[in-house]
Amino acid sequence: MPELPEVETVRRGLLPHLQDARIARLVLNRAGLRWPFPPDLVQVATGARVTGLRRRSKYVLLDLDRDASILLHLGMSGRIVIDGAGVGEFHRDPSILPQHDHVVIETDAGTRITLNDARRFGMVDLVRGDGGPLLAGLGPEPMDEAFTGAVLAAAFAGRRAPVKALLLDQRVVAGLGNIYASESLFRAGIDPRRAAGRIGRARLDALAGHIQDVLAEAIAAGGSSLRDHRQASGELGYFQHSFRVYDREGAPCPRPGCPGQIRRIVQSGRSSFFCPRCQH
Repeated sequence: MPELPEVETVRRGLLPHLQDARIARLVLNRAGLRWPFPPDLVQVATGARVTGLRRRSKYVLLDLDRDASILLHLGMSGRIVIDGAGVGEFHRDPSILPQHDHVVIETDAGTRITLNDARRFGMVDLVRGDGGPLLAGLGPEPMDEAFTGAVLAAAFAGRRAPVKALLLDQRVVAGLGNIYASESLFRAGIDPRRAAGRIGRARLDALAGHIQDVLAEAIAAGGSSLRDHRQASGELGYFQHSFRVYDREGAPCPRPGCPGQIRRIVQSGRSSFFCPRCQH
């Protein structure tokens, strides 16, 4: 499932095509995806101007001039395809089959923004005010300046759960997922099995910084394309070539001087990759 860098990459790809654009037409080619589409989605969106594009956790929000926002989640296989007169020449990836084009936004500039989702685990919703229950319980954004070791210390205080599990809890850190949690813990030298409440403040300060560094590097690389993720331009993301531990089971530890090998374990049904020699 796309994590924060992949979703932020999509948001940035949409920005030049949707910011201040007017939605001339919105087409729904089925009744819903993971959940049914809101019954008033087409009515509210048609003719509305997009006043801003935001990311919250793993969601993209298209703010409209009608006191409402279109909320988009890519799910496991959702892709955004951008084409039309406002884009120029575009060669559609032949693996993106048109029968999975479920939502199409057409702008007044002639651009088409298509949500293609083969597995239909994505979602499109219409939200107002604070964004409703999907956004209400989310934790802090890790890319914000206010995200520090103190924030992690407060969330981890007295907790015996493994630090990896808490980093994946969207109520603790919004948008962080399995790949980037593993990479951040490696850089911080913290074992993913370690009880979160037993990690000292200095190490949490370092962990917060590494989380921000890993996410920034991944965004700059266009995210990680493992199975289904593509940038809004249709291009692959390339951060997977910079993985130090994720999906590298059995490889030598990349930390200079460490003789360890990358190990894979399963935590809460998710794979964790780490070096048992230098992460403790």
